[in-house]
Order: sequence, then structure tokens, then C-alpha cells
Amino acid sequence: MTANTSHADPLQQLTSALPRQVKSWVVEGEDRFFDDKTIFDYIDGSGEVYRAYNLQGCMSRVYSKEGQPSIVLDVFDMGTPADAFGVFTHDTDGEAVAIGQDGRWRPGWLNFWKDRYFVSVTVQEENAQAFEAALELGRQVGARILQEGARPKLLERLPQAGLQAGTIRFLHHPIVLNYHFYLSDENILGLSPGTDAVLATYQRAAGSARLLLVQYPDAGAARRAAENTRRHYLPDADADGTARLENGRWASARLKDRLLVVVLEAGSRESAAELMRETNY
Repeated sequence: MTANTSHADPLQQLTSALPRQVKSWVVEGEDRFFDDKTIFDYIDGSGEVYRAYNLQGCMSRVYSKEGQPSIVLDVFDMGTPADAFGVFTHDTDGEAVAIGQDGRWRPGWLNFWKDRYFVSVTVQEENAQAFEAALELGRQVGARILQEGARPKLLERLPQAGLQAGTIRFLHHPIVLNYHFYLSDENILGLSPGTDAVLATYQRAAGSARLLLVQYPDAGAARRAAENTRRHYLPDADADGTARLENGRWASARLKDRLLVVVLEAGSRESAAELMRETNY
């Protein structure tokens, strides 16, 4: 299946540079290409996640060796480093490995991001030889992506004290937000491809809290999102935008120009105010 050629050029150029053999595993069959519509033919269960990060194209390749499990390489062209990073943050479990940017390994799966690409290497029935081959394949793919990507600038606004780095999620779409923190069935924040959002968990002496930052493309969209947040999530908020939730925890929302800051489920009013105060507006 062939991706739209207007989207596929960078991905096809990278594909042509990828190794045909790694530690006796050789390419089996033809490479397959998918776009933002046909991706569901390949990964129906999680295709919507890639679409939520503006997927441009996907290349899938199988490496095989007689008597050994197959290794599947998937390279996703996300169009921008920010969205490649975003897809990576959707699932950050695993052991850190020095492959690509922020490489992670857990049994049977290596993944990393670099430049505009998110890379997944999957091993069927992992063993020691296949494990080493998968890591080597990841290293070679990472080396052939010549540029590194910058993390989204919105991350620079996060307070650092107590930040749990592995919980950072960069996103644009309400389905991704609700996966990590259910807010509403409706898109009350007005999230769209034109909005950048980051969700993170904090652990401090006063307890845990979540912080959500949303950067809007214009002041009108930001104002509407702030009003919706007050109306649907914090209807009992005081003049400072703070309210105690039904579960006894605290939440707060504040708008500064085009940046909406929402503290979610803090342990106390004071800890909510502290996070709000420390955010880099």
C-alpha cells in the first residue's frame, strides 16, 4: 500500500538509506507504506493516536533470520520534531537506552524519536540474539537520521521542582489528553492541530498534582477555552480560578495572553497556588 507521494518523499529518502541486513537478519518481502488514512489497515487499534499527532506517513519493514524470531521496523514520519516527540511521550515506559533521542527498551520493543521521526523496533518472541539485533538495528536507523530534533518550547514553561520527567505528555488532541487524564467527553479546551499542550505530574512534599499547559494560536481561542474550563470543569471556582473538587482535591485555571494554565487535582489549595505561581508565563 503506497502513501501519498507528496507526504512520502522524506520518508522514502530515509528508507532508501536504511540497512538491508543487521546481524544476519535480512529484509523479508517488500517495504509497506501507509498514510494518515491507510494507517488503520496496519495498526487499527492505535492508528488514531498517530493521526492525533499529524502523521505524514509510515514505513514498515520485516527482517528475518532462519530459526530466529522476526524483527519489525516501523518508521513514522510525523512531519515535525515536536510531533515525533509527542508520539514518543504517549508511552514512555521502559529502560533508557542510548539510541536516537530518549530511546526506551522494554521486553520485545525498542522505540525512540529523532528529528521528525518516531521509530519502533518490535521483536517477535525475544531472545538474546534477537535482542542484540534489535538494538543494533535501532542504532543504525538512528545514525541514518542525520539531524536531532528540538523539544517543544512549551516544555520550558514547566516548573522544574518535583517534575516527574517520565510523565510529560505533549499533545494536540482531546483523545490523547483523556487517555492520560480524563477531563470531559467534549473538547472543552478547544484542542486542535494548531494548539500545543503539555501535561505533567508533580510530586512534592505537599503531595502530587497534575499541571496542564495549553498554548493557543490566538487570543480568542484561548479566551473561549478558559471560559469553557471554568464553566464545565470548575463551575465553583472562586475569583482566583480555584475550586475544591468532589474528591476533595484542588484545581485551578488561569489565562495569561494565549497560555492557559490548569492545575489538576492538587493535594491542597496552597500546592495548587504554588504550581500556578511557578509556571513560566
